Amino acid sequence: MEFFSHPHRRYNPFTGEWVLVSPHRTNRPWQGQVETVARQPSVPYDPGCYLCPGNTRAKGGRNPRYEGVFVFDNDFAALNPETPLVEFDERGLLRASTERGICRVMCFSPRHDLTLPELSVSDIHQVVDVWAQQTAALGSLDFVSHVQIFENKGALMGASSPHPHCQVWGSKTVPTEAAKELRALSAHLEERGVCLVCDYVALELAASQRIVLQNEHFVIVVPFWAVWPFETLVLPRRHLGGLPELSAMERLALAEALKRLIVCYDNLFETAFPYSMGFHQAPTDGAHHPEMHLHAHYYPPLLHSATVRKFMVGYEMLGNPQRDLTPEAAAARLRQVAEDRA
Repeated sequence: MEFFSHPHRRYNPFTGEWVLVSPHRTNRPWQGQVETVARQPSVPYDPGCYLCPGNTRAKGGRNPRYEGVFVFDNDFAALNPETPLVEFDERGLLRASTERGICRVMCFSPRHDLTLPELSVSDIHQVVDVWAQQTAALGSLDFVSHVQIFENKGALMGASSPHPHCQVWGSKTVPTEAAKELRALSAHLEERGVCLVCDYVALELAASQRIVLQNEHFVIVVPFWAVWPFETLVLPRRHLGGLPELSAMERLALAEALKRLIVCYDNLFETAFPYSMGFHQAPTDGAHHPEMHLHAHYYPPLLHSATVRKFMVGYEMLGNPQRDLTPEAAAARLRQVAEDRA
């Protein structure tokens, strides 16, 4: 579209929010902060790592000598299942309520020096299986209405350890970002009688401009409204609400798609690409949620190279998100990247 070459706003139907796109700024000189490229671990076992097999954690617990995926309750959890229920409200202006929940850490592998794309598809398939198991297990607890799986990869995204791991949090209430999506997806279903994500997948398949990769069961796109430079959405072709509903073939296909995506990321700037990612899935509150369609968000911060990242400051904090590189250009660059590790 011709107007894509001019400043314009794009609407995010998942949240009801807007992003400003300024494609004419892509050639501006960069004189901002340049990051130091973090060194990747070079040893398969680190005696000082609290996530490695057999090691003692900060609060004294000892990890078993695990050989596959390992899950344990976070020693410094943000949520507690024993929190007493208390409400506070002063004239509707000062409001607070206690929150119950549980937080777990999930190690992808006993190997300290392997990130997710360096694992085999079979190993990542095991990770997907445990994601589904943890969703079902935490979702069955009477004080959990929402299960959030997320991974912060790299020191740039605040990862506390380079050992390959993610976190699984179960909370009593649906958190803000997931709640925004639920409202938008519910409104779309009520107004149009169809799933918003199913609608969107069909549009992207027809347009093909923003597709990064796909297989029989999943499509990965740079969303039309992407905020981060190389942000992607992982979308199942079939309508389903959560990870436990994935068939055996879909779990294998998800593992294969995730490996391909993160290899593309790593090869784009020839670095272990940092990101925050997470799945949004149906609440586990016992209600029926036909509006929810399982999907995953990847939010990588790198902008021009392995040492230059996007900052959300100024206008983004006070106005709305803004980007220079169009989602179409970002998708094209990711497609061009060889999927074999260098």
